[in-house]
Amino acid sequence: MWMAQEVIRRKRDGQVLDNDDIRRFVAGIADHSLGDAQVAAFAMAVWLKGLQLNERIALTVAMRDSGEVWQWTLPGPVVDKHSTGGVGDFVSLLLAPLLAACGCYVPMISGRGLGHTGGTLDKLQSIPGYDCSPSSERLREVVSEVGCAIVGPTATLAAADKRLYAIRDVTATVESVDLITASILAKKLAAGLQVLVMDVKTGNGAFMAEADQARELARSIVEVANGAGLRTCALITDMNQPLARSAGNALEVAEAIALLKGEVRSERLWQVTLALAEQALIMAGRAPSPAQARKQLLQAWSSGAALQRFQRMVTALGGPADLCERPEYHLPVAPIRFAVWAQASGYVVGIDTRNLGLAVVALGGGRQQPDDLVDLSVGFSELALPGDLVGEQRPLGWVHASSRGHAEEAANELRAAYRLGPEPVVSEALIHEHLI
Repeated sequence: MWMAQEVIRRKRDGQVLDNDDIRRFVAGIADHSLGDAQVAAFAMAVWLKGLQLNERIALTVAMRDSGEVWQWTLPGPVVDKHSTGGVGDFVSLLLAPLLAACGCYVPMISGRGLGHTGGTLDKLQSIPGYDCSPSSERLREVVSEVGCAIVGPTATLAAADKRLYAIRDVTATVESVDLITASILAKKLAAGLQVLVMDVKTGNGAFMAEADQARELARSIVEVANGAGLRTCALITDMNQPLARSAGNALEVAEAIALLKGEVRSERLWQVTLALAEQALIMAGRAPSPAQARKQLLQAWSSGAALQRFQRMVTALGGPADLCERPEYHLPVAPIRFAVWAQASGYVVGIDTRNLGLAVVALGGGRQQPDDLVDLSVGFSELALPGDLVGEQRPLGWVHASSRGHAEEAANELRAAYRLGPEPVVSEALIHEHLI
């Protein structure tokens, strides 16, 4: 007779679980036939003892199969990317329409902000009328017609993951590489992808601050995804500084639109976007080499085709038809806005990126509790990045806040996050490793 407590005991003792044990346990998570205590005990056992590769694959596939699994019949490859999160990271807003303009189809399931990092879903919610939770049928229509749709997870996709994650969140088991891998990939596999590109961040603004941690997670995701039949590669990229010059939901959307219209405010943001998109096109068979992939992407950008795809996606999901023409009219604006000046002149030589992200959260631009409402208008814009000279002619950035008091507190946090020096420094490498 199958018993959940025996599965927990075997993993607690470091034994290898068979596929049927894992499948039945995940089914119990999804249909609530297992109690919270049993799910929590299983998560802790996995955190303490770990899973072998075959167990990780079995867990990921079982979580995929715990809900709806999409099938696509489209004239091009179905691709996506996923980032482990950072500050000023709105690559998804650029990459999805770029890939769509190059003949790919991108059903991108995104999430809310977590800790000091922003969430793509929160950014999109700053667009008036944009439906982040369409029905599966409407999502499929938009992907088919436009080529891309960026939305939140549906209740029927990888159903076991939502409950397991909520229990992990309150039992100190979030950091398990095994469980992170399964959580990310279950939803991607359920979305019916053919190609996935992972962006695993490392540095002081990343969840995986140490390079070894990032490498372990990237390797796990690549091995499990490919083992489950999803062609995947991973780039380990730098998060020792904000990726863009904006940090805050509506502010990042505004910068994304500016970039799609041709204004590159952060070269690092643009280069990581192109690097990820190149890999997606190559793995999807849309380009034979990085040079040919980049040529396609730059053509899609310079011609306005990617901008057009973004606007069509916004309109199809209920947003304003002239968002890209008049973003300043539609996006929320904070009532308090002023420049933040450094106490002395100098070159930016370092940024405490995590604390900068936490300053956005303190402004109300993120959540300190799961049910907190997010102020979509607040944050920082025109941020100075390493190598920039700040002083009398150039501020550290601009703060956007709901009140003068909040703005002053955030300005102090911004000043404290910056390290200045007498000479410019060479920026750290943007892409640390490429794993396939």
